[in-house]
Amino acid sequence: MRILTLFCVAMLSVPMIGIAFAGDFRPAVVYDTDNKFDKGFNEGVWNGLRKFSDETGVRVEELLIADRTRREQEIQELVESGATMVIAVGFAQADAIDAVAADYPDRQFAIIDVSWLDRPNLRQYAFREHEGSYLVGVAAALASRTGKVGFVGGMDIPLIHRFHCGYLQGAKAARSDIEVLQAMIGTTPSAWRDPARAAELAQGQIERGADVIYHAAGGSGIGVIRAAAEAGRLAIGVDSNQNGLAPGSVLTSMLKRVDVAAYQTLSDGLNGNFTAGVISLGLAEGGVDWVQDEHNAGLLSDSLKSAVEQARADIVMEKIKVHDYMQDSRCPG
Repeated sequence: MRILTLFCVAMLSVPMIGIAFAGDFRPAVVYDTDNKFDKGFNEGVWNGLRKFSDETGVRVEELLIADRTRREQEIQELVESGATMVIAVGFAQADAIDAVAADYPDRQFAIIDVSWLDRPNLRQYAFREHEGSYLVGVAAALASRTGKVGFVGGMDIPLIHRFHCGYLQGAKAARSDIEVLQAMIGTTPSAWRDPARAAELAQGQIERGADVIYHAAGGSGIGVIRAAAEAGRLAIGVDSNQNGLAPGSVLTSMLKRVDVAAYQTLSDGLNGNFTAGVISLGLAEGGVDWVQDEHNAGLLSDSLKSAVEQARADIVMEKIKVHDYMQDSRCPG
């Protein structure tokens, strides 16, 4: 299912040189699932796309792939129909984007959440999720009254263990006696689309005493947030700002700024500044962060905020080294 979304601004607001160049620039975005408004990863990309289109008036084609076995064919069809740049969302599309990039060396490609490919026309974005997870681990430990916090991951893969490991390290740094419970939803891609199972796992952790639960579970994470809110406990969102999904019940959210990656790639393509290679975004680059807003203001004490901000400063200054599970699977703690 291909959806062409046109974002228009008044023509007088776009410089003439931009209009001329925009006519030759035909970008497309391929979402990770068939639901771009997932309140998380895909919607974050859409936010970056919307910002770009609002500012430039450039049309961006959006592709939602229902049949995952056709990823490569669908991306190839985008290029054959005239797309000059294709941005793929999510590591599951790595093989498909790599194959099409090899076949079309004169086009520009990018993929978000991948760092292991190597094409001269392919940009990759990797995020240091463990750094942001460390911050919300500090927050969780300091907000907990029971001395137990939880983590619910989506698909049981090293990337999600990276979230958990950073969270565990931050929680232990803030409170050495904290207990961190862990659960993974599944081992197949369906783990990202099972909020009912996520809610069950969260409820199980709540019954064991956890009063703050962090999820890194994609669309399934909505189940964690609902379960925590219904039980009078706290959840921690991920990827996008999920504080508003249950105001007063979401302690904070760990932002993964995929919107920045999408916006930056589209802007570079339009302006002739596109480069290949891997771009790594962490706390220092504004690629990950935690959220304070009107929805969680009453949940954050001054001492908690101070501790999290100090941890952020120490990570940026490299006074704290956050363990990266992707480099060493022996998670401390």
